[in-house]
Parts: sequence; structure tokens; C-alpha cells
Amino acid sequence: MVEDATLHPRNTYEYRQNEVAEQAFMDTYGRGRLHHAWLLCGPQGLGKATFAYRAARFLMGKVCDPSLGLMGVSPQDPDAKLIAAQSHPDMLSIEREANDSGKLKKNISVEAIREVGVFFSKAPSRSPYRVTLIDSVDDLNINSANALLKILEEPPERGILFLVSHSPGKLLATIRSRCRRLTFAPWQDEAVRAFIEPDVDVRGDDLARLISMAKGSPGRALKLWQDKALDMDDLAGRILSSSPPPRAELIRYATEFKTSSARSDGAKKFSLFMDMLCEQVRERALSSHPYGRAKQWADLWARLSTVTAETEAVNLDRGEYFWALCRDIREIA
Repeated sequence: MVEDATLHPRNTYEYRQNEVAEQAFMDTYGRGRLHHAWLLCGPQGLGKATFAYRAARFLMGKVCDPSLGLMGVSPQDPDAKLIAAQSHPDMLSIEREANDSGKLKKNISVEAIREVGVFFSKAPSRSPYRVTLIDSVDDLNINSANALLKILEEPPERGILFLVSHSPGKLLATIRSRCRRLTFAPWQDEAVRAFIEPDVDVRGDDLARLISMAKGSPGRALKLWQDKALDMDDLAGRILSSSPPPRAELIRYATEFKTSSARSDGAKKFSLFMDMLCEQVRERALSSHPYGRAKQWADLWARLSTVTAETEAVNLDRGEYFWALCRDIREIA
């Protein structure tokens, strides 16, 4: 189960879907052949971090609760409470840190990974194992990746690593080869609907559209709803239509995209809009006829797919790019 709109994975005790991964972990545990490093793979929002915290509670806790699944541990378990409070001496969680402006840094630093080595150099203080979760290893730079590789090459005694990865193909092959892989499959649309429906204020066609955007990821569905992705999808559709939004409305969006403040993250909103626009342009490229028309949309899609990264890399004016994009689309539409 992924975190809902309010719960962090460390506070999530129930588990739905992907029980196959949990059974595979339990099989190796039951045979006494628990691997020291687990690579948890699959698209973002499928419950990989939730699984890691469940496994940590199972390895470190003492009060099992079968009603919460195969690896269920009671929320009242003393070790579970310490993990939830981020104060368990045998549990270390590594994520990207925030910079001085409050935004997350692009990478997990080499210093943070070296802290893992120091952590594993000590014996467990109150549990059978010491457990580290890195969420996610996709955020490592070359230096921190090499530091992690050194830890994997010298497996810690009574130490278990859980490495969350949304794009394992981008990791160093030497890291992948030293891990036991667990793959988390996308959920069926009906399962996503049942999971998110109590927490989102949309129904009917909008709910169906949100589920379609999520592509089997309940966590992504909730995030899209929280980020108002439906509004950005509507904007993309209107820009691509024969009746685009009036100029005053486009000016407002251009201003929002170029401005970042405590109340509105223009870069984040622009990235979300580009995701929605890319998907709709892709659909037009696949469905358009004749070939020349389809090629126009395909060429536009190829260009749009790199826009977000390019604007961030060279600090382009997102508002100006938005205007140029609207003009290009009008020439095709």
C-alpha cells in the first residue's frame, strides 16, 4: 500500500497489492538466506518505501499482527513506534535533504552515504538487524553511487539495505548485480480507483481521467490530484483545440509558470503542464492521418519531451517558452 494523502510510508501499516514481493522476501527469510541488499523496483507510487518500512518493522519488531498481512506488525509494538518516530537506533533512512531555500537538493550527497557505512560499522543495539532505507537510489550522484557500491562490496554483518529505485536501468550495473531485486507491478485501474476514491474530491469522467493518468500507480494518482493535474490537463487540451484560451488567460498562466514563490512553485506547475501536454500531443501523433500530419505532431512531441530538463539546465524563461509553444501549436492545430 502506498501512503495516502496524509500518511508517510513509515506510518502505513496495512498493505494492498504486490503481495508477491512480500512473499518472496518472506521465503528467503524463512530459509535463513536473507540477502543483505534489496533493490525495490517499479514506477513511483506503488508502495516500495511502504514495503521497506514493513520489512524493517518485521525484522526489528516483536508484536506481530496477522490481520495486517504477512509481515504485519502492530502499531503498538515498541520498535514500530520508534521507527515511526524516526528514533530507532537500528534504523537509518536516507533521502534527499532540503537546501537553505527549503527545496530538495537534486542529489543524495556522498556524505549521507558515508553515514550509512558508519551506521553499519556498529552492532545492533536492541534488534536482530540494523536496517537502512535509501529512497531513492536514483537520486545518487556518481560519488555517492560509488560510496554505496563500496558498502555493497563489503556486506555488513546483521545489516540489511533497502534501495528504492523508480528507474533501475539508470543505476550502475555493479550496484544492480549486488542486490536481490523485487519488482513491484502497476495496479489494475479498479484497484487504483478503490484506493484513491475516498481521498479525492473528483468523480465521474474526471476520476476516470485521473486514474488513466496514473498508469497503475495509486501514489501517483493522489499526487496528481493534490497538484491539480486535471487543471493542467484541461489547459493542454484547450491549447490544442480549435478554440484556444483567450489571451488574458494565457498571460496569467505564463506569469504563473515563470514565477516561484512561497505560495506557488512555477517550475513545478510548468513541469506538470508539460507532462500533460506531451501526453496529449503523443496521442495526436499516434492517431493522426495522413502521414505528414502525424509527423508534425510526432516532431512536436519529440521536442516537448526535453523542454522541462532544458529550461532547468539553462534557466530559460518558462513564461516566454510557454508563449512560443502556443504559437507553434497554432501553426499545427
